[in-house]
Amino acid sequence: MSALTPLFAPRSIAVVGASRTPGKLGAALARSLDGFAAAGGRLALVNGRDATMYSSLAAAAADGPIDLTMICVPAPACPGVLAEAAAAGVGAAVICGGGFAEAGGSGVGFQDELAAVVRDSGIHLLGPNTSGFLTPPRALTASFVPGVASVEAGRVAVVAASGGVNHALAFLLSEAGHGISLAVGLGNGVDITAPDVLAHLATDPSTGAVALHVESVADGRALVEAVAALVPHKPVVALVVGRNDVGDFAASHTGALATSWRTTRAALAQAGAVLVDDERELVDAVGALSVTRAAPAADPGIGVVTAQAGPGLLLLDELRSRRARVPELTETSQGTLATLLPPLTFQRNPVDTGRPGPEFGAVLSAVSGDPRVDVVAGYALHEPDAVDLTAAVKEGCLTEVPVVLGVGGHGTDVLRCRAELISAGVAVAADPHGVAAASAAILADARGRARIASTPDPVEVTVPAAPLDEHQAKDLLDALGIATMPRRACADRAEARAALAELGGPVAVKLLDATVLHKTEIGGVKLGIRDSAELESALDTLEAAGASRFLVERMAPGGVDLVLGARRDAVFGPIVLVGLGGTTAEALADVSVRLAPLTVAEAALMPAELAGRALLEGWRGGPSLDPAALGEAVARLGGALAATPDLAEIEVNPLRLTDDGLVALDAVVLHREADDAQPHQ
Repeated sequence: MSALTPLFAPRSIAVVGASRTPGKLGAALARSLDGFAAAGGRLALVNGRDATMYSSLAAAAADGPIDLTMICVPAPACPGVLAEAAAAGVGAAVICGGGFAEAGGSGVGFQDELAAVVRDSGIHLLGPNTSGFLTPPRALTASFVPGVASVEAGRVAVVAASGGVNHALAFLLSEAGHGISLAVGLGNGVDITAPDVLAHLATDPSTGAVALHVESVADGRALVEAVAALVPHKPVVALVVGRNDVGDFAASHTGALATSWRTTRAALAQAGAVLVDDERELVDAVGALSVTRAAPAADPGIGVVTAQAGPGLLLLDELRSRRARVPELTETSQGTLATLLPPLTFQRNPVDTGRPGPEFGAVLSAVSGDPRVDVVAGYALHEPDAVDLTAAVKEGCLTEVPVVLGVGGHGTDVLRCRAELISAGVAVAADPHGVAAASAAILADARGRARIASTPDPVEVTVPAAPLDEHQAKDLLDALGIATMPRRACADRAEARAALAELGGPVAVKLLDATVLHKTEIGGVKLGIRDSAELESALDTLEAAGASRFLVERMAPGGVDLVLGARRDAVFGPIVLVGLGGTTAEALADVSVRLAPLTVAEAALMPAELAGRALLEGWRGGPSLDPAALGEAVARLGGALAATPDLAEIEVNPLRLTDDGLVALDAVVLHREADDAQPHQ
């Protein structure tokens, strides 16, 4: 039994603050629970000022144990009622009302009191500041939102930060023909958070896929571990809020600051979740994955079958924009299709049937059976006089190859056709955009599960405790196997002259001081020094900038500059990032992020996510990146940070891609403050 069974599968519920006055929260919640009572659950109404109800929770518990308490009283009274519930042996409670941390002021104290009751008693708490939850398979609607009781049972679970989003997604999924196994709004998350609900869903046989809505994250590693544990058994589709500046509004919503959007998305994807950009795409994606799932594949291919060329072009265009692989079908498959379709139709992939006809099922079968195809995406208008789509698709589907079919049209017959297809294990959408979103989700899920869940090799490296200058930072990179240019640390001008003579020109001459992080901004870097006269002039400039020590380093060949960094995120712990463009990369948002430590194979996937990745692929005769080589550097840097608790950050900027490979041109290593140098939990 799950620890959250008393909450989501109670046998008895008490409503504290129940009311018979329409319009009050206690009245709305009592009404919403009528279905639970009608299904045989025990419903106890508690209000000390109403003689027709129980006077207290203790009195209600005296007539039989209470599993769940819905608390509908003002915020100042909630901690006391929660404590009373714990004393009465109640297993879980829900506080829907607001007035807590999201309101600021005294509300923060009220929320702290709730947390103390939870900590001291062990009672589970959903909320506060939530609109509750619903579990249609149990006829349980623990929510005050009108109309939500009409949402039918199904295989999609919704885990949302917001109660409003929770219900909005439940309604959208219902409209799309998908029922709900559980839909929960976490609210302020004093006790129960997303990882707790995900762990509960892992044992829920009625749930086939999970829609996850994220606004802020308190414990990033716990969330990642919960997703990673669930994904091998049930797909997770995640929508993360915060692409733009919504921090102030987010804080006023739940009392928590918005988490880094980019880092949260990267962490969830690394754990195997499918990422989407909006709620409509979330519905298409999770709806499809609740119906069908492809076998794990590193680079799955998709076959496209369309009964109308125009919508087919829209579908193909969007699949390409989502970087789906649309392989040309084998000659055998094309030969089969040639016997089924008119000669003027396109048959290599995509496959255009011209219009839906009796051969539609056989066409689907030929494409599904192609060894290069792992998923089939299709579109057809509902034309029952031309073809029975349900029968044709059932005929053409192969059990091991998922099919996503867009069924265009209007009216009850179209809705019935879509419902029949879903029942037959076919994912359905209403338009080409929805088909593309659903298909891309199935592909992403297959790719995510194909990644080898191996443990990264440990990185053993000794990092001096004192602040490191650039020469020492590059010694660390050398120890990690990350290439640097030949260099000499020089204590005075005489040693700098000897270094130039030994290394030969051209060289870079830099101020060498661990306390100066941005040398170029104070004139602490001189490049392209070729002879003794240029060296003397450079040393004069550096001394004027405050230099007493110098770094003389051979100039690197030209190439493409990247930034490689490892740092400690406040929520997710050690992370690594790779970007293009040196100092401008993060400003341009052209970066890829992962949690550390990570495997070389995982790190090697990062450059393919960059918008400017073409620059790394021999652009205009330039150098080409070996992703595995970059993966080695990223994995080692991330492993070093993760293995060294007192390190705060390691940055290599730029890391230059040259014809001879990658070479680090500058490096900064920062230690954590003494009171912060503890391993991230």
